Amino acid sequence: MLYRLLPRICLLVLSLTVMACTDAQPPNQVTVTGGTIEGSITPQLSVFKGIPFAAPPVGALRWRPPQPVQPWQGVKQTTDYGNDCMQLPFPSDAAPLGKTPAEDCLYANVWAPKDADGSTPVLVWFYGGGFVNGGSSPNVYDGSEFAHNGVIFVSFNYRLGRFGFFAHPALTAEAKAKKEMVGNYAYMDQIAALEWVNNNIAAFGGDPDNVTIMGESAGGGSVLAMMQAEQARGLFDRAIIMSGGGRSLFGDRTVTQATEASLSGEQYGLNYAEKHGITGTDENALAALRELDAETVVDGLNLAAMFNPAPTGKPTWSGAPFRDGEMITETIGDALKQRNIANVDVMVGATSQDIGGNAFQNKDELFASFGEYADQARAAYDPDGKAPLQMVGYAAGQDRTMQEPARYIAEQLTAMGQQAYYYRFGTVAQSNDSPGAPHASDIPFFFDTVAEKYGNALTEQDQTAATTIHQYIVSFAKNGKPVSDGAAQWLAFEPEKSNMLNMTHDGEMQHGTDPWKARLDAVKAAVDSNN
Repeated sequence: MLYRLLPRICLLVLSLTVMACTDAQPPNQVTVTGGTIEGSITPQLSVFKGIPFAAPPVGALRWRPPQPVQPWQGVKQTTDYGNDCMQLPFPSDAAPLGKTPAEDCLYANVWAPKDADGSTPVLVWFYGGGFVNGGSSPNVYDGSEFAHNGVIFVSFNYRLGRFGFFAHPALTAEAKAKKEMVGNYAYMDQIAALEWVNNNIAAFGGDPDNVTIMGESAGGGSVLAMMQAEQARGLFDRAIIMSGGGRSLFGDRTVTQATEASLSGEQYGLNYAEKHGITGTDENALAALRELDAETVVDGLNLAAMFNPAPTGKPTWSGAPFRDGEMITETIGDALKQRNIANVDVMVGATSQDIGGNAFQNKDELFASFGEYADQARAAYDPDGKAPLQMVGYAAGQDRTMQEPARYIAEQLTAMGQQAYYYRFGTVAQSNDSPGAPHASDIPFFFDTVAEKYGNALTEQDQTAATTIHQYIVSFAKNGKPVSDGAAQWLAFEPEKSNMLNMTHDGEMQHGTDPWKARLDAVKAAVDSNN
């Protein structure tokens, strides 16, 4: 592991040299890769925002792996977020951005307790947004409560949309010549951010050997990708996967070859180039693509557009990650099955009203999709035959997309000898009349930023639930055991018991057998029979 220690040794030598030649740094200054930064301080916290962790990925660096930070002179002010990554925001975003999107966006943020002493645990946040939206600046992603509770919290930006996931024959040729990876630039950014944490977090008082990564939705899928990628091994010690799927949520596509379900990444790129009058596959075509303005690269893509009817003409958006052959070599489901994944303890689950859909015209069609397990599914979802199609279809849809894959992760990691803590988040703020917890509604409870989310509508019940849940997360980040004072004991998953922590509608914490076990067993049986 000497390669992990060398950057830290160099940084320590640099810090000691600077301190030997000058007065000791003020408490709001830290020396990191690139130079000295100055953040803001409160009576209990030190906060640094907008720290560069890689060079701006603009111009000739568009669609290149993140490059080293460009050093700066003097003291860099890091008291405000950097730009969120280039995207088309949409008004109904549950976590609205706080900064204007731009291509120059590879920045990290750190919240640290003032008494961080080098042994302080670290939690790194991966935001969601379908790989086309999101950023580190939303107020509900504020890391203050983690730091108040003894955990250094780090967030960062990664490239989105066609900036983050793009392929083209000219890019493949350039990457081969430069011996670089191609296609999954967002994942490369995420690895660069983890390397930055590994090399620099000690300067903030953090322990680089006690790092937990946490992500929701596309961020949860990204956590799974980091668990799969050899390039990220050793950069984190445990993981929290929130509504991240666990089989093949984000599809299965490659850079150069078409599959039954998808065009090749290169073909999507060729279609996009053709739409904007760029033909050919040589360096001239690549130069023309890099000269397109950022708005043209976005090309109207965001989460809202993804759920609209498909545009006519040739498809120009790949749908996000690729099997690139170097970082991502198989679906996450196959990686789990083959145990080609990091041996780390996990916390994994989904919300009680998570992403799901129903494309079936009637219940007979729906249950027939379970194949030889149709009767088992019918008994689990509709035992008396009276449930409405919409309700049954949605339940089966979210189970296939989110619920059973979360349990599958817990099963597979447990089989590898790791500890898995399985949950379902069903808590609903009292100002919300939803029968269940929608996708992403868990975030302000996990972060304990419910006051920011609900404002004057926040109730004592809401705040109590957030405090309790947040304690579980903090405890897991500190020592791998989720404990919350006065709340239910959360035991590691045992497949034969299918035990979980159920965060109920009213904010109660209940530990026991998964109440949806029969449903998920039917899904698992059908999926396994087709593999």
